[in-house]
Amino acid sequence: MGKRREGREAAVQFLYQADLNAGQIAAGNVDFWTLRTTPDTKGATPATRVFTEQLVTGVQANAAAIDERISKYAANYELHRIAAVDRNILRVAIYEMLFCPDIAPVIAINEAIEIAKRFGTEKSGGFVNGILDRVKGELTRPARKAQSPQDEALTPPASEP
Repeated sequence: MGKRREGREAAVQFLYQADLNAGQIAAGNVDFWTLRTTPDTKGATPATRVFTEQLVTGVQANAAAIDERISKYAANYELHRIAAVDRNILRVAIYEMLFCPDIAPVIAINEAIEIAKRFGTEKSGGFVNGILDRVKGELTRPARKAQSPQDEALTPPASEP
Protein backbone atom coordinates (compact mmCIF):
# COMPACT_ATOMS: atom_id res chain seq x y z
CA MET A 1 0.00 0.00 0.00
CA GLY A 2 1.27 3.46 -0.88
CA LYS A 3 2.13 5.94 1.85
CA ARG A 4 -0.53 8.40 0.70
CA ARG A 5 -3.21 5.69 0.66
CA GLU A 6 -2.13 4.71 4.15
CA GLY A 7 -2.36 8.36 5.19
CA ARG A 8 -5.83 8.73 3.70
CA GLU A 9 -7.03 5.57 5.42
CA ALA A 10 -5.62 6.77 8.73
CA ALA A 11 -7.28 10.17 8.25
CA VAL A 12 -10.63 8.50 7.59
CA GLN A 13 -10.19 6.31 10.67
CA PHE A 14 -9.21 9.27 12.81
CA LEU A 15 -12.12 11.41 11.58
CA TYR A 16 -14.51 8.48 12.06
CA GLN A 17 -13.32 8.13 15.65
CA ALA A 18 -13.64 11.89 16.23
CA ASP A 19 -17.07 11.91 14.57
CA LEU A 20 -18.36 9.25 16.95
CA ASN A 21 -16.80 11.00 19.96
CA ALA A 22 -18.13 14.50 19.19
CA GLY A 23 -14.71 15.71 18.01
CA GLN A 24 -13.02 15.16 21.39
CA ILE A 25 -9.79 13.79 19.89
CA ALA A 26 -6.69 15.83 19.01
CA ALA A 27 -4.98 15.26 15.63
CA GLY A 28 -1.64 14.34 17.21
CA ASN A 29 -3.26 11.79 19.53
CA VAL A 30 -0.66 9.19 20.51
CA ASP A 31 -3.32 6.60 21.38
CA PHE A 32 -4.65 6.72 17.82
CA TRP A 33 -1.24 5.89 16.35
CA THR A 34 -0.63 3.20 18.98
CA LEU A 35 -3.91 1.51 18.04
CA ARG A 36 -2.94 1.53 14.35
CA THR A 37 0.32 -0.32 15.11
CA THR A 38 0.05 -4.10 15.19
CA PRO A 39 2.66 -6.83 15.72
CA ASP A 40 2.68 -7.31 11.92
CA THR A 41 3.35 -3.65 11.13
CA LYS A 42 5.93 -1.16 12.22
CA GLY A 43 3.40 1.67 12.28
CA ALA A 44 3.13 4.70 10.08
CA THR A 45 6.24 6.45 8.84
CA PRO A 46 6.78 10.06 9.92
CA ALA A 47 5.84 11.22 6.39
CA THR A 48 2.58 9.27 6.53
CA ARG A 49 1.77 10.76 9.93
CA VAL A 50 2.42 14.27 8.64
CA PHE A 51 0.21 13.67 5.59
CA THR A 52 -2.54 12.20 7.78
CA GLU A 53 -2.39 15.10 10.21
CA GLN A 54 -2.53 17.61 7.33
CA LEU A 55 -5.67 15.90 6.02
CA VAL A 56 -7.31 15.74 9.45
CA THR A 57 -6.48 19.35 10.28
CA GLY A 58 -7.65 20.51 6.84
CA VAL A 59 -10.93 18.63 7.04
CA GLN A 60 -11.62 19.94 10.53
CA ALA A 61 -10.76 23.53 9.59
CA ASN A 62 -13.00 23.43 6.50
CA ALA A 63 -15.77 21.23 7.87
CA ALA A 64 -18.61 23.65 7.09
CA ALA A 65 -17.69 24.03 3.40
CA ILE A 66 -17.06 20.31 3.01
CA ASP A 67 -20.28 19.23 4.73
CA GLU A 68 -22.20 21.77 2.65
CA ARG A 69 -21.01 20.02 -0.52
CA ILE A 70 -21.96 16.61 0.83
CA SER A 71 -25.44 17.84 1.80
CA LYS A 72 -25.89 19.55 -1.57
CA TYR A 73 -25.25 16.39 -3.57
CA ALA A 74 -26.51 13.66 -1.25
CA ALA A 75 -30.08 13.79 -2.48
CA ASN A 76 -32.60 12.45 0.02
CA TYR A 77 -29.96 12.04 2.73
CA GLU A 78 -29.40 14.27 5.70
CA LEU A 79 -25.72 14.48 6.58
CA HIS A 80 -26.13 12.71 9.92
CA ARG A 81 -27.94 9.81 8.21
CA ILE A 82 -25.03 8.99 5.90
CA ALA A 83 -22.96 6.14 7.29
CA ALA A 84 -20.11 7.57 9.39
CA VAL A 85 -17.50 5.72 7.33
CA ASP A 86 -18.86 7.05 4.03
CA ARG A 87 -19.30 10.55 5.48
CA ASN A 88 -15.66 10.72 6.54
CA ILE A 89 -14.35 9.22 3.30
CA LEU A 90 -16.28 11.95 1.48
CA ARG A 91 -14.87 14.61 3.79
CA VAL A 92 -11.27 13.62 3.11
CA ALA A 93 -11.78 13.41 -0.67
CA ILE A 94 -13.70 16.68 -0.90
CA TYR A 95 -11.04 18.40 1.19
CA GLU A 96 -8.40 17.19 -1.27
CA MET A 97 -10.48 18.23 -4.27
CA LEU A 98 -11.22 21.73 -2.96
CA PHE A 99 -8.15 22.65 -0.96
CA CYS A 100 -5.20 20.56 -2.23
CA PRO A 101 -4.27 21.74 -5.72
CA ASP A 102 -1.21 19.47 -5.66
CA ILE A 103 -3.54 16.44 -5.79
CA ALA A 104 -5.51 15.81 -9.00
CA PRO A 105 -9.25 15.53 -8.24
CA VAL A 106 -9.52 12.17 -10.04
CA ILE A 107 -6.81 10.79 -7.75
CA ALA A 108 -8.81 11.90 -4.70
CA ILE A 109 -11.93 10.28 -6.18
CA ASN A 110 -10.21 6.99 -7.06
CA GLU A 111 -8.57 6.76 -3.65
CA ALA A 112 -11.90 7.47 -1.90
CA ILE A 113 -13.67 4.76 -3.90
CA GLU A 114 -11.00 2.19 -3.01
CA ILE A 115 -11.13 3.15 0.67
CA ALA A 116 -14.95 2.96 0.59
CA LYS A 117 -14.77 -0.53 -0.90
CA ARG A 118 -12.38 -1.58 1.85
CA PHE A 119 -14.10 -0.04 4.87
CA GLY A 120 -17.71 0.56 3.80
CA THR A 121 -20.58 -1.55 2.60
CA GLU A 122 -20.85 -3.13 -0.82
CA LYS A 123 -22.73 -0.01 -2.00
CA SER A 124 -20.31 2.52 -0.48
CA GLY A 125 -18.02 2.71 -3.52
CA GLY A 126 -20.87 3.68 -5.83
CA PHE A 127 -22.36 6.14 -3.35
CA VAL A 128 -19.01 7.86 -2.76
CA ASN A 129 -18.30 7.94 -6.51
CA GLY A 130 -21.67 9.54 -7.24
CA ILE A 131 -21.21 12.36 -4.73
CA LEU A 132 -17.59 13.04 -5.65
CA ASP A 133 -18.31 13.04 -9.38
CA ARG A 134 -20.85 15.79 -8.80
CA VAL A 135 -18.38 17.79 -6.72
CA LYS A 136 -15.79 17.34 -9.49
CA GLY A 137 -18.27 18.89 -11.93
CA GLU A 138 -18.22 22.20 -10.07
CA LEU A 139 -14.42 22.49 -9.91
CA THR A 140 -12.71 25.18 -11.97
CA ARG A 141 -9.38 23.36 -12.17
CA PRO A 142 -8.45 20.41 -14.38
CA ALA A 143 -9.69 17.11 -12.95
CA ARG A 144 -6.80 15.00 -14.18
CA LYS A 145 -3.89 17.29 -13.41
CA ALA A 146 -2.36 18.41 -10.15
CA GLN A 147 -1.00 21.93 -9.97
CA SER A 148 2.48 22.70 -8.82
CA PRO A 149 3.08 25.91 -6.86
CA GLN A 150 4.49 27.42 -10.08
CA ASP A 151 1.26 26.56 -11.95
CA GLU A 152 -0.81 28.33 -9.32
CA ALA A 153 1.24 31.50 -9.74
CA LEU A 154 0.66 31.42 -13.51
CA THR A 155 -3.05 30.53 -13.41
CA PRO A 156 -5.28 33.59 -13.80
CA PRO A 157 -8.24 33.94 -11.43
CA ALA A 158 -11.48 32.37 -12.69
CA SER A 159 -13.04 35.81 -13.39
CA GLU A 160 -10.36 36.73 -15.95
CA PRO A 161 -10.62 35.57 -19.59
